[in-house]
Amino acid sequence: MITTPEQLVYWLAEPEGLRLEFKEARNNYHFDKLVQYCVALANEGGGKIILGVSDRRPRQIVGTSAFEEPGRTEAGLHERLSQRIPIEELRVPAGRVLIVHVPARLPGTAWQIDGRYLKRAGDELTALGDVELKNIFAETGPDFSAELCPGAGLQDLAPAAIALFRERWARKSHDERKLRWNDTETLTNAELLLGGQITYAALILFGTRAALGGWLAQAELVFEYRPSDASGPAADREEYREGFFNWQDALWNKINLRNEKQSYQDGLFRLDLLTFDEVAMREALLNAVAHRDYRLGGSVFVRQYPQRLEVVSPGGLPPGITPANILDQQNPRNRRLAEALAKCGLIERSGQGMNLMFESAIRQGKQLPSFAGTAEHEVRLTLDGMVRSPAFVRFLERLGEQTLRSFSTEDFLTLDALHREQPLSPHMKERLPGLVSVGAVEVVGRGRGVRYILSEALYAALGAKGTHTRKKGLDRETNKALLLKHLSKQKEEGAPLAELRQVLPALPASAVQALMHELREERAVFLHGQRRWARWKLMEYKVYKLEDL
Repeated sequence: MITTPEQLVYWLAEPEGLRLEFKEARNNYHFDKLVQYCVALANEGGGKIILGVSDRRPRQIVGTSAFEEPGRTEAGLHERLSQRIPIEELRVPAGRVLIVHVPARLPGTAWQIDGRYLKRAGDELTALGDVELKNIFAETGPDFSAELCPGAGLQDLAPAAIALFRERWARKSHDERKLRWNDTETLTNAELLLGGQITYAALILFGTRAALGGWLAQAELVFEYRPSDASGPAADREEYREGFFNWQDALWNKINLRNEKQSYQDGLFRLDLLTFDEVAMREALLNAVAHRDYRLGGSVFVRQYPQRLEVVSPGGLPPGITPANILDQQNPRNRRLAEALAKCGLIERSGQGMNLMFESAIRQGKQLPSFAGTAEHEVRLTLDGMVRSPAFVRFLERLGEQTLRSFSTEDFLTLDALHREQPLSPHMKERLPGLVSVGAVEVVGRGRGVRYILSEALYAALGAKGTHTRKKGLDRETNKALLLKHLSKQKEEGAPLAELRQVLPALPASAVQALMHELREERAVFLHGQRRWARWKLMEYKVYKLEDL
């Protein structure tokens, strides 16, 4: 997104309303206040928060010194709200302006901060009313997991599973008083027991085998181990038709039975990585359980192969969620179920589980999680267990654990894209300056011809210093010598810029053009003709006119 000065002038004339919020913020602006306004604006359909503009009409650009490093502010907003909120810096003659692009909330969801669902009320912020929240949450239909299961009661739940939930909840909240609750108090306080009747969420989490068989048979998970892609019966198969807390550890133990180590040697350093990472596997499982559609009759399938794991769950992605935005948007299909899992620390309400899966894959040199095959009736997630680049893993470790902990998911994705020589998205490009500052990335070239590559330390880890030299490119004078050599072969005919780009294919057109302008300033070449007929020629072939002398 690029805002032009003309667009800004147009906005200044608009009334402050649903889509625009103007703040003067000449010297600074409190970050917490920015967070709150982002929440409010998202709940009202999204829009722009513009800093550096007078509040009252006729509005004037006054400039702002707030948030001198917009990239860090973006990272802070993502940490607080788990949403991508781009911040654009626009410099015009009247001063510096910041434009915060706040996305709209997804259907059936509302943004909140510290438990407050905010909206704007004139120049103030206030909480959304109960009716407003109820209408928002009803946009995608009722929450099945919050509905009561007719006829089911406490006798249908496993006490050991409830006790495990209670222990995790007490530890997560640092409140040992919860350990003294009985089962009824635990379920009531978690909003899983209403008026003596249990919700479907309680059944999914704690139900006995008999209870699920009678009330919600589709709430099961089927595990299969297949040594190859050949059709036919699985080599190992087990059905888990009980509450989630009854079998979650048993499933991991089953997968871990065939979880081989992949070992690599890097000098004196030995790298041992498990094919299937426990954190990534558990997050994939939690996503399937928390977000599947329980109104559909199918089961969740976990299929383990020697080097990959597939998790298939009934129901497509929730409304508004796509494989492209799944790291930045959350829309829980079973809100009550997700809230209960969040209380005991198994998942984050902010949806960090998917981010953890992607970060884990990158840190272990594996392919990114794939949603290939996902359709309207099912979500298909594949975790590739093969370590593709152990040297890249070693490179990340050389950056240091403290540095890696400071990285956002987008930082990891940017490094992964550079490593795989894939194009960078606009959001990735915004992360580059920070990655340069910690020594993970190098800048090559200058001006419009600037490029970014992974640092020399990576290619040393790869044992491919020559590759780094190739990516960094020949030095400037050598590049210019190659261009002159080509022009000498063309003699008086010369060569268009497109042809000169073929001499230095690793450089963008702007970089080659910059080199040619340097050669012109050195009076080694000149440009003859205009537009499509323009040709670069050696100066010795220039025919001087009287006015040139």
